[in-house]
Amino acid sequence: MVPPDPRRWLALAVIAVAQLMVVLDATIVNIALPSAQQALDISTADRQWIVTAYTLTFGGLLLLGGRVADYFGRKRTFLIGLLGFAGASALGGAAVNAETLFAARALQGLFGALLAPAALSLITVTFTEAKERAKAFGVFGGISGGGAAIGLLAGGVLTEYADWRWCLLVNIPIAILAFAAAVPLVRESRATGDTRYDIPGAVLATAGQVALVYGFTKAATDGWSSGVTIAWLASAVVLLGAFLFWEARTAHPLLPLRVLFDRDRGASYLVSILLGAGMLGMFLFMTFYLQQTLGWSAMKSGVAYMPFSGGIIAAAVIASRLLPRTGPKLLMSIGGVLATAAMIWLTRLDLDSSYAVSILPSFIAMSLGMGLVFVPLSSLALSGIANHDAGVASAMVNTTQQVGGSLGTALLNTIFTTAVAGYITDHAAEAGSPLTQAHAAIHGYNVAFVASAVLMAVATAVVILMVRNNAGDQTQPDSEAAPVHFG
Repeated sequence: MVPPDPRRWLALAVIAVAQLMVVLDATIVNIALPSAQQALDISTADRQWIVTAYTLTFGGLLLLGGRVADYFGRKRTFLIGLLGFAGASALGGAAVNAETLFAARALQGLFGALLAPAALSLITVTFTEAKERAKAFGVFGGISGGGAAIGLLAGGVLTEYADWRWCLLVNIPIAILAFAAAVPLVRESRATGDTRYDIPGAVLATAGQVALVYGFTKAATDGWSSGVTIAWLASAVVLLGAFLFWEARTAHPLLPLRVLFDRDRGASYLVSILLGAGMLGMFLFMTFYLQQTLGWSAMKSGVAYMPFSGGIIAAAVIASRLLPRTGPKLLMSIGGVLATAAMIWLTRLDLDSSYAVSILPSFIAMSLGMGLVFVPLSSLALSGIANHDAGVASAMVNTTQQVGGSLGTALLNTIFTTAVAGYITDHAAEAGSPLTQAHAAIHGYNVAFVASAVLMAVATAVVILMVRNNAGDQTQPDSEAAPVHFG
């Protein structure tokens, strides 16, 4: 029996710092969005690519990244991910136009997709004793949950007191320090056996998602009925259909379809996509509402999100304690209702809405709902899974949340842009008035929040109709369970 690594807790600290960087980057840029859009003259229709370029490549390549880490070497993949993430951050921080920033964000997602599963695998193989492993995963999960809060606050501080570019550049010293510490502290490990990768599957899945997001983006500028929009959406359907066809026939699938065909597990992934779409879309519009409509500073906007992050962490603790007694269905149903109600509450926003009355209650309800959903969702996704499928089933929770966020952000931004254009057309006589423009934006936000509420309601209906009351009772391999990334 191999003795435990005497430096395993120091290694955990290094891995946790790297994980914090990846999770933080999903939210730190949100606060900087208005400043980056203005500095690089990015259109309203295209601004969502600052978010979706990252989440698309990160979510779309996570499964492949996990397999690469297993067979290429987890430490080696971890180190490559750190250096690549630093380089992509430098490129984004130095961006002189929108295209460079979008490309840098996509590269961050690519290297994040190598880094995150390698970090998780390193914890699994470093901590072999059950109680220590549970403690290590607790630290890892806390970083994943708290990283969103740190990112929002750090984004506000850096944007206001330095420059929006530092929301990207700050990753460079973090990655370099983590690399320097990981070289002596982290042990190498790799899986044995078949080392073939499903490259065609990864290409088809990612290309299909990009085509779908680009189709939504073109709808914002060209309309839903335009030939270009229809062509991109049709291409997405063909590519994603080809992905499923390929996965059903290849001997080494990126995503074994048997993982999806379990009723409860399939429901958990669908809920993850829908809630990820609604939640990340809310972050996008609330950031612009706080800074552009209410005129808040980036710092004040970041602080405004703190109750949201605190609520998620508190609800996650409560859910983890109640889950063994209630099962996942009850907690997820309550959480879905809270999230839906929160989005409906936001549709009341106006030009001078009060934070305490119109925003804070929604943030609290949404955060509690998300925490009550995502903890049992992770358990549900792994219930009854075979040992050899545990890794991919666990990674799919994070993958579906990121992909849902990408698609939702693009779709909701298109809905917002279309609603604003429609409002201005209906008020053509006053179209040049700043007050009309402001009311048009409010109308767009409200319509987008209605769409988010629909997504949340559909997710809740999926839980109620598809998840069985005794779901999650089966024995599950907790050693491979991955903490969910909140945001």
